[in-house]
Amino acid sequence: MNLALTAAGVTIRGVAAVSPEWGASLAMPLFGSVAKPRPVRPDDEATMWRACRRTVRIAGVDRRGVDVDTYEWGSGTRTVLLAHGWNGRASQFTPLVRELVAGGCRVVAFDAPAHGSSAGRRTYLVDWLDVFSALQQRYGTFDAMIGHSFGGLATLVGVAGGTDAARVVTIAAPADADLLLSQFQSMLRYPDAVATRMSERFASRYFPGQSDPFAWLSSVRRPLPADVPLLVIHDEGDRMVPYAEAVRIMSAHAGARLLATTGLGHNRILVADAVLDAVLEHVEAPSAARTSPVPSGARTAAVMPAAAADELIAASVAA
Repeated sequence: MNLALTAAGVTIRGVAAVSPEWGASLAMPLFGSVAKPRPVRPDDEATMWRACRRTVRIAGVDRRGVDVDTYEWGSGTRTVLLAHGWNGRASQFTPLVRELVAGGCRVVAFDAPAHGSSAGRRTYLVDWLDVFSALQQRYGTFDAMIGHSFGGLATLVGVAGGTDAARVVTIAAPADADLLLSQFQSMLRYPDAVATRMSERFASRYFPGQSDPFAWLSSVRRPLPADVPLLVIHDEGDRMVPYAEAVRIMSAHAGARLLATTGLGHNRILVADAVLDAVLEHVEAPSAARTSPVPSGARTAAVMPAAAADELIAASVAA
C-alpha cells in the first residue's frame, strides 16, 4: 500500500473514532479512485497499434459523461468482447486477441474510465455495464464475453442483467461485490462500524432505488441464465482474488466448466498457453457440445502463429 493510502487510513480511523458516518464519508471517494494507468508492455504495442480505435460515450459514475476508448481487431462473423479488471487495460489481452483473430473472430475491447487511454479519474462497475450496453448497440449479440478479475464480475453481472452474450468466460474473477468492499476495508483498516456505513453509501451512491444491490451484484445470488455456457478459470495461488471465489461461482452455475491453474497468479494467467487453449475451445464449441472436460494441453483447432495473426489483424484494419 502506498504512503497516500496509508495516511488516508490513519485519518479515516481517527475520524471514525468520533463518528463512523464521518469516517465513511472520507473513505467513500477513495473507493472509486484508480491508480495511474499501467503502461502498455512493449510486446503488446504492435497488436494495439493495429487495432481500429473508436470511442463510446457513457454517463460515468459522476453522470457528467466520459469518453471510453474502444479497440477492434479482425473481421470475423463471431464477435467476442473482452473486459479488463481494476487497474487493468485492454492491452493485457493482446495474446488472446491474436488467438481469437486467428480463429476467425472479431474481437472488441475497451479501456474503462480512468484506465488505459480513457478519460476520467473515478469509476465503478456501473461504467463497465454502460460500456457493455453501448457496444451491444454497435455490434449486436456477443458470441462470447471474456472478463478478467473485476471485469469478470462485471461480465457476470451484465449478462445476468440482460447483456446478450451466447457464452461467458471469467478469469480470476470475484463472485460478488462483497469481496471488493471487504478488501478495501482490510487495506485501510477501518472498523466494522465504518464498513457498515460504507455499504449503505455504496448502495445509495451507485445503485439508487435498488432494494438490495448486493444481491444484484452477486453471481451466486443472481447467476447467469441456464442456457449461457460458462468457463471459470482461476489460479489456486491467486493472492488478489482468492481461488475460493471460483468455487463460489461454480457452486451457482450447474454445468459450468472449471480450469484451475497453479503458479500463474492473478495476471500471468492471461498469457498462459493452457488458458488461451481453453478460452479458444469454449468460444468455438457449439453450445450443445460444451460438456467435455477442459483441455490440458493440445489445441482443439488449428491456430495460426502469432505473427500470422498480426498480419491478419493488419489486413483487417487496412480493409
